[in-house]
Amino acid sequence: MFGIADYPSFVVAVIVFLMIPGPGNLALITSTGKGGLRGGLAATLGVIAGDQVLMWLAVAGVAALLAAYPPAFRGVQWLGAGYLAWLGLRMLLAKPGDAPVLQIRAGQYLRQAFAITLLNPKAIVFYMAFFPLFVDPARPAGIATFGVMAATIAALTFLYGLIITVLTHRLAERMRANPRVGRFVARAAGVFMIGFGLKLALSR
Repeated sequence: MFGIADYPSFVVAVIVFLMIPGPGNLALITSTGKGGLRGGLAATLGVIAGDQVLMWLAVAGVAALLAAYPPAFRGVQWLGAGYLAWLGLRMLLAKPGDAPVLQIRAGQYLRQAFAITLLNPKAIVFYMAFFPLFVDPARPAGIATFGVMAATIAALTFLYGLIITVLTHRLAERMRANPRVGRFVARAAGVFMIGFGLKLALSR
């Protein structure tokens, strides 16, 4: 189908990767907790937009360029790590009544999630390694092949983000009734965000 070998397995693999905890998932949960359904859906669109940019950069061979110039790769990697750690520190140090780290307007949630996704240079290398696994060797891979792959990932990400947003929104309503639980979750999210940043900075 469109030059994709074993399309069902491709779909299953994407779903599994979406479920792996990471900064994107944390951005969806935090955005929904602060901005409700609109915030979560906006963050979902931000994750999709960031993924699409990284996927097409990977297709264009940017990963090979970064691999040829390690200092450039490390520079982008440190930039992403610093951004995640900065967000996490703000969440960790926030006091009751402070403005939320992830802003209330939907457009800001979208930009926040887009930046978190885009500043993960490892994703470019991941897509460079992932796509060839499902390209049918009997048919030359063209723009249509990668386009269908990209569209599939976007659709699955939207459905996954929608499910996470609805579930988180229901839990958030309960947390609002208990401010202590909400503060604990916010601080835990900050710790995890810092952890993701450190992991990104120290990974090789």
